Amino acid sequence: MLLTQPALTKNIRNMEDYMGVKVVNRSNVGITLTPEGKILYDYAQRMVRLRKEACEKIQQMHENAGGDIYVGASTIPATYILPKAISELKKAHPEIRVFLKMEDSEEVMNMVLDHEVEIGCIGKKPLNRKLVAVPLWSDRLILIAPGNHRWVKKGAVSLSELLQEPFVLREKGSATRDVFEKYLKENKSISLSQLNICGEMGSSEAVKEAVMAGLGVSFISVHAVARELARKTLCEIPVASCRIERELFLIYLKQFGFRLHHKTFVNFLKNHKTTSAKKE
Repeated sequence: MLLTQPALTKNIRNMEDYMGVKVVNRSNVGITLTPEGKILYDYAQRMVRLRKEACEKIQQMHENAGGDIYVGASTIPATYILPKAISELKKAHPEIRVFLKMEDSEEVMNMVLDHEVEIGCIGKKPLNRKLVAVPLWSDRLILIAPGNHRWVKKGAVSLSELLQEPFVLREKGSATRDVFEKYLKENKSISLSQLNICGEMGSSEAVKEAVMAGLGVSFISVHAVARELARKTLCEIPVASCRIERELFLIYLKQFGFRLHHKTFVNFLKNHKTTSAKKE
């Protein structure tokens, strides 16, 4: 016990005074336990065993690489980046399961704050100080038009031309919309109300379908249109003196307790290269 005899004797006497009973019998030949002392000794042994078991359980929990991870993500990462990343993660770490829920960026932040999900992936940096934001991937918003649009062979269009063209917009709460709106306001002194808005859509897929159907043109994440650009069902239209870039962020609560499988997941995402990033 790493105690000297006087210290041990003092501790026993303090215990006897506290409990109001004798726990040892002292004699010239030594000491023996009283009936009360035997009960106390039995419980003390149990406490030592429980302490050891608790330490072992905690150690096993932190050494176990497996577990479930609940992730909320906005449209772009949830649809075009995370499925492939999770598939690659599963091959390397089959013991980890990821449950993914898609909402717009504002709602994902709320889900993290309300503990509905553990980790979020969104298209803008949160302002809430309760959240930690880690940049994961770069993104670029590009102007898209149908593959047979009159601008396809025109070259760069001007902002004045863009303002006259029917325009399809993402819904409020979308990070894509927020980034686009902020860019126009801060860099071009243009408000969304100056656009010829012909419709708002609740997802990038809906925006693409609307543009391909000829409803209008739109700015969209380059991650969302790789297949359509390759098939030429959609075309990227350059805009003079206009380049809209952003980061996609991983978010979590400041006090979130990362276990080993969470750390494995986050580190995997940090090292995951997107198809768009490889091309650019």
